[in-house]
Amino acid sequence: MSTIPQQQTADGSFTRTPPQNLEAEQAVIGALLLAGSTGGHRYFAETLETGLSAEDYYRPAHATIHHAIYALHEAGEPVDALTVADELTRRGELTRVGGPGYLHHCVQAAPTVAHGPDYAEIVRAKAYRRGVIESAQRILQYAYSEEGEEEEVRALVEQQLTEIIAGTPGLHEAPPFVRDLYLEFVEELEAVQDGKRMGLTYGFADLDTATSGMHPGNVTVIAAQSGVGKSTLALNAAVAAAKTGAHVLFSSLEMSATELMQKITAAEGKIALHHLTHQGGLTSQGWETVHRLGPELFRTLPLRIYRPDGASLADIASAARACARDAGLQLLVVDYLQLVEVEQRRNITREQAVASVSRGLKNLAVELDSHVIALSQLNDDGLMRESRAIKNDASVVIKVNRPDVVEPESARAGEVDLVLDKNRFGPLATVTVASQLHYSRFVDMARV
Repeated sequence: MSTIPQQQTADGSFTRTPPQNLEAEQAVIGALLLAGSTGGHRYFAETLETGLSAEDYYRPAHATIHHAIYALHEAGEPVDALTVADELTRRGELTRVGGPGYLHHCVQAAPTVAHGPDYAEIVRAKAYRRGVIESAQRILQYAYSEEGEEEEVRALVEQQLTEIIAGTPGLHEAPPFVRDLYLEFVEELEAVQDGKRMGLTYGFADLDTATSGMHPGNVTVIAAQSGVGKSTLALNAAVAAAKTGAHVLFSSLEMSATELMQKITAAEGKIALHHLTHQGGLTSQGWETVHRLGPELFRTLPLRIYRPDGASLADIASAARACARDAGLQLLVVDYLQLVEVEQRRNITREQAVASVSRGLKNLAVELDSHVIALSQLNDDGLMRESRAIKNDASVVIKVNRPDVVEPESARAGEVDLVLDKNRFGPLATVTVASQLHYSRFVDMARV
């Protein structure tokens, strides 16, 4: 008869040890290190494709090593015991995980790299069981507390069970054949042809027509030189999408929440922006408008504003995932690409760092099934600053040109060209809108 593993707690009682398999964890790490050093890239990829994450390890040291392996892999650098040891040294974590000797011990614990996915499935299965236990404990604790109404208890149970089912480990199923996709394709095609299927609105009629709106899993890059108004355009689009009921997260690395609220208030209330930013600028009528916008707009608008303490892609991604878990997320705006920080490594150029951010946002759009608007600076020659990869990762690239910036006396003063430099959903075109920057907004020419 098997015995149940136990561990002693601080109060002297005994509890069951959570499910775990340290030998399998060592074997996974060893298989990844071996695959990276012996050219077994297929097995390296298949091991990661099981969905294994650092959080699935029971031993914290193994999670730390996995983070280092994954970081090197994402940066396109070789992965083996030496490079991982060097990465851990750079992070100040090598001694904490057991030193170089422990990495070699893990290598020896892996009988063959070909079984890496199998080891990973064992680790994931144990992690899944631990997750089930944690969910069950939360349900038990809430039930015993006798807090809340019956509906709240039911909602908690449903949420926990949904997370358990969604987290079931296993390899990905084979992709479907086209015969399985055909009927759904025809249904979507009919909706498109009847004008019933459109992505999120940008807030500009001609731009929506040219692009069919903003589609989940895709990235729009809004690019311009400094001071042209790309942040204003992106904020206008975010508010327009949120007005349709879409949940939106605007992550600004440049402006504070107060500045963004001022811009939204100016645009929606037609209040001159400088009246909101200077002492005594608001008239009694202006104050009435501000108070009116509270119940009419701000209290119901599903728009969140986030300015991370740092400026890392991981911070932005974490906030986006939290929004997706809470109420869903259809649009993420990042202002702007060149300000997002990535962990600097040896031999990585600034262009590679920005490309990493661009690729990370594309992956995030796919992961969350959301649309991402990423703002980018343009060089004087009209090219993306610091990285050509930005355009490659985008489905739509909008370059913002204001003729009156180059020529103040231009006959087209007040007009703004939204140049579709890339458009996977339609033709390349130029959409002209009107600039009302004193209200911190752009509008369709028909509304002027």
